[in-house]
Amino acid sequence: MLAWDSRMDFTHASAGLRILPYLAVLIAAAVEGELSYIGAAALVAHGELRAWAVLVAGAAGAALGDQAYFYAFRGRLPRWLARFPALQQRCTPLVGRVRRHASLMVLLIRFAPGLRIALTAACVCADISPPRFSLLNLLSAVVWASALMILVGWLGPTYLARFGLGGWKGALLAGALFFVIFKALGRAERRALQRPTPVDSE
Repeated sequence: MLAWDSRMDFTHASAGLRILPYLAVLIAAAVEGELSYIGAAALVAHGELRAWAVLVAGAAGAALGDQAYFYAFRGRLPRWLARFPALQQRCTPLVGRVRRHASLMVLLIRFAPGLRIALTAACVCADISPPRFSLLNLLSAVVWASALMILVGWLGPTYLARFGLGGWKGALLAGALFFVIFKALGRAERRALQRPTPVDSE
């Protein structure tokens, strides 16, 4: 008979508990985006989480979230759009732009809060191939996660430390600043992308 080793159970349980925060980062990045990931980066600055694990979980979650919509829309988009007139209205002016600048628009999705679902739907309408979308979106997610990690988890606290705001305080302040910037950029991108061009209005 095999002897029961309580230490082994404790080790496995401890390992599982250590993984939970990163699993939470992955899920939150897939569902919400910037706010939860910035919070995780602040915990990295405070020494509570490992930077590489947060980066991997955040990038994976961001890519999974974007691509879940893309593959859900494929083949079902007309029915989906019929159920969501607001989404259909937002998607229509984007399709022409996606066709003209396909790679750039896929890369832009991760940096366009408030337009991510509409841009993803426009990529489906513009017949962007799944391999192309998945590869470019994964690349964009890695850049997104890396940029926020560097700015919030490292540069922000390092720079703000000279003002007595190092560590998690500097990270939270930098994160709040970049969250506001992301939201402002999202609004600006939304207005710019939804503004009719001469080609779109023909």
